[in-house]
Amino acid sequence: MKFTATQIAGILEGEVEGNPQIAVHKLSKIEEGEKGSLTFLANPKYTSYIYSTKASITIVNKDFIPEQSLSTTLIKVEDAYKSFSKLLEYYNQVKNNKVGIESPSFISESARYGEGFYLGAFSYLGENVKLGNNVKVYPNVYIGDNVTIGDDVMIFAGAKIYSESIIGKSCTIHSGVIIGADGFGFTPNANGEYSKVPQTGNVILEDNVDVGAGTTIDRATLGSTILRKGVKLDNQIQIAHNVEIGEHTAIAAQTGIAGSTKIGKNCLIGGQVGIVGHITIGDRVKIQAQSGIGRNVKDDEVLQGSPALNYGDFNKSYVHFKNLPKLVNQISNIAKKVEGEQN
Repeated sequence: MKFTATQIAGILEGEVEGNPQIAVHKLSKIEEGEKGSLTFLANPKYTSYIYSTKASITIVNKDFIPEQSLSTTLIKVEDAYKSFSKLLEYYNQVKNNKVGIESPSFISESARYGEGFYLGAFSYLGENVKLGNNVKVYPNVYIGDNVTIGDDVMIFAGAKIYSESIIGKSCTIHSGVIIGADGFGFTPNANGEYSKVPQTGNVILEDNVDVGAGTTIDRATLGSTILRKGVKLDNQIQIAHNVEIGEHTAIAAQTGIAGSTKIGKNCLIGGQVGIVGHITIGDRVKIQAQSGIGRNVKDDEVLQGSPALNYGDFNKSYVHFKNLPKLVNQISNIAKKVEGEQN
């Protein structure tokens, strides 16, 4: 796909300085710009690169005044960073706006889909599946029976969505995601053997939820595992059965959340955090990376460590952790001195 400076300026409501007909077909960093690429300048630290970049078009703030000659065409906007982000979003929309049904693929007779539908090759739609408008399903995706998916949902290659799952509008499901697999439910008998507890619930994703590649979200034993609107999950996260995550909470990679835990809204959870089951975490909680949470957490707490401590207490304690060998030596020397005086 190629775009001219005039077309880009129209999208961004900007002004062109240079060749309005010059075209670009790729994006680049300003210091790595090549002919045919589009870049931007927002951070003053990178200003020197605008005089040497080979990028065909550079987005800059309106107040930018060049001090040397330029070989790049400028598009001047109110906020270069926001405008570049807007352009990335527009580019993705255009790039991903596929339509049609590829072969081979399977669509059950009872499945229904809306306008602007795309189904990639080797994908499967089960019985009574209901898909909204502008749903894009990439190759090798499995969508089980009785799944409902809202408008403007993107499901990338290799994702698996088990039966009865409900996905809201404008969600993004990345490659390798598994939604609705059985929760980890087993009961031991007197011989130490385990019997499976049937997992009869489902998974619900509300609107504007993003699920990163390789993440797994288990179906509930009874009821639903629920991700409220605006939740953002990184790659390789495990969400166990009957977990509920509140609105606009963001969770980084390799975090694991055990069954029936409730997490509030607007929380920030770092990578490799472990959270035990059957606890409640309040709203606006911040948990630092690699922390272990084994208790209920009140609203607005900031935690670090395993088991997790108050963030401030952890940092104060860490000063002492680092000095433990020195403190042990000091105590040992004091003990020897006292012992010598007593003798």
